[in-house]
Amino acid sequence: MSYKRLQPEDLVISTDSVAGTVWSNNVPTLNSFFTSSNQINSNIGQFYYTVYQTASTDTTAATQFDIAYADRYGSGSQYYNALTPGYSPTGTTYGQFQTLILADETANFTFGNKTSDYFYVINLQRARYKQSILPGSLILNLSNPNDILSGSIVLTDDSQVATSVTFTDAGRVYNIVSGSAGTINTSKQINGYTTVSGSYGYLLPDVGLILLNGAALDVTQSAGGISLGTGRGNNVANNNPAKLVNSLNAKGQIAGNQGTTGFTINNEEVLSSDFIFVRARNNEFNYSENPSFISGSTGELIQSSFVDNPLTYITTVGLYNDSNELLAVAKLSRPLPKDFTKEMLVRVKLDF
Repeated sequence: MSYKRLQPEDLVISTDSVAGTVWSNNVPTLNSFFTSSNQINSNIGQFYYTVYQTASTDTTAATQFDIAYADRYGSGSQYYNALTPGYSPTGTTYGQFQTLILADETANFTFGNKTSDYFYVINLQRARYKQSILPGSLILNLSNPNDILSGSIVLTDDSQVATSVTFTDAGRVYNIVSGSAGTINTSKQINGYTTVSGSYGYLLPDVGLILLNGAALDVTQSAGGISLGTGRGNNVANNNPAKLVNSLNAKGQIAGNQGTTGFTINNEEVLSSDFIFVRARNNEFNYSENPSFISGSTGELIQSSFVDNPLTYITTVGLYNDSNELLAVAKLSRPLPKDFTKEMLVRVKLDF
């Protein structure tokens, strides 16, 4: 068997970014949002919903994302124990994301230029966003579920105009602003923010999270919100996630288009490829150790004409380490003839 050591110029590394849809069945935009009545009627329904693309009882139902409500002071859900005020699931949820994103249990969430004590979390199902969310692909339609005339907005992220990228313990973070598919709407608000409550939240593409600033959604339409009406009662089950689900399902009036709804977002995956160029020059790999080529007893060529004019067929390329251990095999689509008058270049691609 013949071996040939690869040279540095025979190895090339390439990376490509591949984008794709997030939702089931490769649907680019999710227009209907379903929940489970069993979950809603349980204690967890106070602060946490799972959202499906169809009725949860349907055999094709699959989790698309989860919605959680978080409150710094534990408002919006019942206390674990009435004797210890302020300790509730919404407060615990706030602390979890405080630790995950800010890595400081005393730090505040500042959306744009305003601090907020409560927010909604859209947590994309892990397998759907693969490596990360594609910044600039977000189109999120929200409307007041009780009266579309009270407010309708389209949200995106500011990744396309950000002059620098902010990093947290959860990776990259961008502000969510008024706009669509990375294009910011500045006709009414500066930088796409609300007039009094800062930005509409965070997009954290590396962990598949969208944080929506509750204060921004609660302000009136004239201030950039939708009058969502987040409930912040102490020791009260306000079921705030239901408000966001209903807002997603509400058909709002966006830019004069009545009936607008939908949630669009894409994933992104960086694929690394090793290209290995295997070269067989005219004076290489012209003889074979195959029994049909040489005599097993004497080691002589069976056909005397092969002495000066051999003919072999290359079908496989094997990649070995320095210990002659086979690591990978590349099969050619068809046997390629090889003799002293031919040279061959095989490009092997390894994706990982």
